Amino acid sequence: MAKYQGFGHFILSGLRRLLYLWIKTQPLPQDLSELNLDPSKPVVYVLNRRFLTNALVLSQETENLGLPPAWTALALSEGRPGPSFFFLSGAAPWWRRKADANTPFLSPLLSRLVKDARQNPEFAPQLVPVTILWGRAPDDQNSILKLLFWDGWDTRSAFRQLLTVLLHGRQTIVRFNAPFSLRELVDEGLSEEITLRKLTRVLRVHFQRQREMAIGPDLSHRRTEIDALLSAPNVQAAIAAVDETNRLDPKKAGKGEATAHKYAMEIASDYSYSMILIFARFMSWVWTRLYDGIKVHNFDTVTHIAPDHEIIYVPCHRSHIDYLLMSYLVFQQGLMVPHVAAGANLNFPVVGTILRRSGAFFLRRSFKGDLIYAAVFNEYLHMLIAKGNSIEYFVEGGRSRSGRLLAPMGGMLAMTVQSFLRSTAKPIVFLPVYIGYEKLFEGRSYVSELLGKPKKKESLWDLLLTVRELKKNFGRAHVNFGEPIKLADVLDEVNPEWRSEKVSDAERPAWVNAGIDQLRSRIADNINAAAVTNSVNLTSLALLATPRQAMDEKQLARQLNGYRQLAQAAPYAPRVKITEQDGAGMIGYCEKLKLIQRQTHPLGDILYFSADEAVLATYARNNILHLFALPALLACLFARNSVLSREQLTLVVLSVYPFMRAELFLRWTDEALDGALETSLTALADLGWLLRLHGDEGGGREAVYAAPALNSDEYEQLALLGQTLRPSLMRYFITVAILIQQGSGKVTAAELESLCHLQAQRLSLLHEFNAPEFFDKAIFRTLIATLTKRGQARMDEAGKIHFDENLKEAAAQAPFVLPPDVRQTILSMAR
Repeated sequence: MAKYQGFGHFILSGLRRLLYLWIKTQPLPQDLSELNLDPSKPVVYVLNRRFLTNALVLSQETENLGLPPAWTALALSEGRPGPSFFFLSGAAPWWRRKADANTPFLSPLLSRLVKDARQNPEFAPQLVPVTILWGRAPDDQNSILKLLFWDGWDTRSAFRQLLTVLLHGRQTIVRFNAPFSLRELVDEGLSEEITLRKLTRVLRVHFQRQREMAIGPDLSHRRTEIDALLSAPNVQAAIAAVDETNRLDPKKAGKGEATAHKYAMEIASDYSYSMILIFARFMSWVWTRLYDGIKVHNFDTVTHIAPDHEIIYVPCHRSHIDYLLMSYLVFQQGLMVPHVAAGANLNFPVVGTILRRSGAFFLRRSFKGDLIYAAVFNEYLHMLIAKGNSIEYFVEGGRSRSGRLLAPMGGMLAMTVQSFLRSTAKPIVFLPVYIGYEKLFEGRSYVSELLGKPKKKESLWDLLLTVRELKKNFGRAHVNFGEPIKLADVLDEVNPEWRSEKVSDAERPAWVNAGIDQLRSRIADNINAAAVTNSVNLTSLALLATPRQAMDEKQLARQLNGYRQLAQAAPYAPRVKITEQDGAGMIGYCEKLKLIQRQTHPLGDILYFSADEAVLATYARNNILHLFALPALLACLFARNSVLSREQLTLVVLSVYPFMRAELFLRWTDEALDGALETSLTALADLGWLLRLHGDEGGGREAVYAAPALNSDEYEQLALLGQTLRPSLMRYFITVAILIQQGSGKVTAAELESLCHLQAQRLSLLHEFNAPEFFDKAIFRTLIATLTKRGQARMDEAGKIHFDENLKEAAAQAPFVLPPDVRQTILSMAR
């Protein structure tokens, strides 16, 4: 194959250069390896609409990206060689337009390709659809200019296309999609005519879905949307019920309709494409000044599922900037901006308007007791889902103040499931997203809140004060898209007959609740399974394990290299991303961010956290603590017990693991734990941090492991790894010790939680690194709930906690994992 040359090619090159003086394109995907093109097979590009501007853009972008050129001459068995692309639809050339007036347009090249593929079994061209979008404004019935000139019409004149290019050429998306195999379709053995029709239909559906994925469904005017919302039967029923209740109250009688309208105006978004464009440019400016960049992983997951599913993004919630980051990323990757559920606390002057115009809708923290608000919000969410909009909400219910994932709440999930059961435009898929920051805006306010200070209400003044932060370097943001969760699959697991059952909003069947619980668990697991290790969180993991948060430089580099190797040898999950930097590189990066300090010394420099940075570093460490939890538990055991059999290890791990799993949302079930344990033991032995004394694969001898020599570097590394988990183990044994000391049936869960919080706070002040996340009440609440869930404790009607000898047996495991002085301190303080 060769490129076209000659005068015609010269003219086209000139037109292309002229066009690119005005337009600005964004080619996608950014990683072309996602296309999986076979270099041994010819590539033929498919464009949706017949316009010269589309052909010129395709030509330029294939050249820029190093793809097979679009103007490569493609030789076929019949006819003259033509370019390696064709149009799927559009007007025929002017010299054939009259003759073909009553015949649907069909590309001659496509017909020749099908004919050659049928005649030659070795001919297997790759058809690469290329979606070109001139602007991405959704269809808004309110704007005549947009209706005429944005890229939403299936047909338009050349003059209209010219105006579209002039108006929207600066926001042009060019998406190359994975190739279709013409060979596979031809091998189905259908006739040539049927094969052509089927291929054309498949490609048209593909382009339609790509357009919907990038632009979203049509938008109604906000006034029309609110009118439809208020007239919905569920909302009208709630209004009637409240009016009936208030009929004797002169101040409230007949006010239900006005109240519903007020709530609808408070909740509903007011999407504006112009605001999205302003927002995108502003955020590009912010990111370049605030962060060193945004590292995005596995976004191809989104582009793979988006054409056929309605996406519910469910990211973890670490910062207020999460709202902006997710919308910015999705828009930059060429997809529609999701409608984001934002807390009503963010709906203050100026900021609330900007967020609303950027697609945010607002919800109160609680609907309890307000029948009309609940009905309006439920119906609004259903309207969004029924239209096929992508949605984003934070299932944790609030920002994590400690860096750990919070237990997912069921409210928004329940409303989404019930909406899906009513009706939906597409199958729903939940997409968990891990977000991690190397440094946080809100870090110091989080520390204050964990110390007990009340949460400060957001205001415009506080926002303006954050402008000062733009002078600081906050490192990188890391975003990793996790394994999708199809809602229909979850419902199939809990009730295979759910499609034939009618579910009312008033009464929720047990299987729906089971499905919601399943979703909560799987979302948490999949967020943690997409964690990213970086220089900051690994350095925090290492330094915070030392008594004074300080280490010799060579020792720190060695420990960081060990953690990196351990994460690779015993991977937590396939989607976890591990930094490519070695130990020395991580140290240099953290010094650049001014996170760690250096004290020069003749025998080797010391690296350390300042007191303030050490407290903030706990947040970064907690982002990835779950990745090392199982190896760290083994390290704790061998730091206290020099030799242990495989059976002893299993018994202790099984007794402690449920509480680790509840606190850190670990992914392994009790049944899968043994395999994960074996992988961790093997990885630690390969590193030399454990010694396998004996035990063979099939000889029947039980495996026995031992700690390295006490004076070895390997033992020091093993002991430091174990120290990373010690705070979690201490919290567990504090909870058990205080409950046993108080006695069965003597305290309520709230009283026990408060006692544990105070004792942990005191222990932190006297003996441990004084970080407020150590005595976070939310963690003790989770531990107490786990005791009751596992049957080691139960609640009576008065709310008092009862337990039996099983709890004392659990407490007897403490000597295996905690040193004597720590155990004695816990027992003494409990008394």
